Amino acid sequence: MDSTRLEPAGPESTGLESTGLVVKGLRKSYGGRTVVDGVSFALPRGGSLGIVGESGCGKTTTARMLVGLERPDGGTVHLDGADRSARPRARAERLARARGIQLVFQDPYLSLDPRIPVGACVEEVLRLHFALDPAARRHRVADLLDQVGLGEREAAALPRALSGGQRQRVAIARALAAEPKVLILDEAVAALDVSIQAQILDLLGAIRRESGVAFLFVSHDLAVVRHLTDEVAVLRGGRVVETGPTVRVLGEPQHPYTRLLLDSVPRRGWDPGRIAEGRRALARAESP
Repeated sequence: MDSTRLEPAGPESTGLESTGLVVKGLRKSYGGRTVVDGVSFALPRGGSLGIVGESGCGKTTTARMLVGLERPDGGTVHLDGADRSARPRARAERLARARGIQLVFQDPYLSLDPRIPVGACVEEVLRLHFALDPAARRHRVADLLDQVGLGEREAAALPRALSGGQRQRVAIARALAAEPKVLILDEAVAALDVSIQAQILDLLGAIRRESGVAFLFVSHDLAVVRHLTDEVAVLRGGRVVETGPTVRVLGEPQHPYTRLLLDSVPRRGWDPGRIAEGRRALARAESP
């Protein structure tokens, strides 16, 4: 079996518990409303998984729980065999936890301090996680920015002086500075122009090949998922309704909701009325 293939994580052992990210039965509710309901999947080292679905399906909440920004109500998260479900207590444990999984947001301003140059934003991560002297930190910052196609001019600039694509490159460099095992990208190219999207996607593909970091893409854009992922999990109402190799799931979908997502992408001959009827038929089929 290809080492980058994802195997769905069910109640039985997947064999990947000690070599990747394994999520089982993840649940989260707000105000009595369940937004993530028993989500399970596995992502091996160096793998690439897309989590897709419409707005409100639980994609972002799942990502926030994986990185520790939200506490799950139930379920487990393991990274290379280490349980990430319990809240870390000691500072060293919190830092180690943060290093393991990094998140790149749709809006890079959420991770970049607008008051300091972007080179210093990246250096801050190195200062926090690694015992490097100032010269070594500066060298590493230059390497990271070069890896994402940026140089000294951009390193000295404030975030507001850069384009949206450049800021997203900085956000990616900042996340990579922690040397994570998993990089989560939550709609990380959704706000960019199409041409800039293509550049960032090519960049991410190169980073994955060179670094071996595992990617988890959270997106509603099936074209992005098709381009960059090995496997895909489709969420509807907080539940995984279909999972498997991206080529198979997006090429020969088995679940009617996955087919509806694919049919909803505008193209020549697209009929909104037929899509609306498909949604009504799916709702009728799922009603008790």
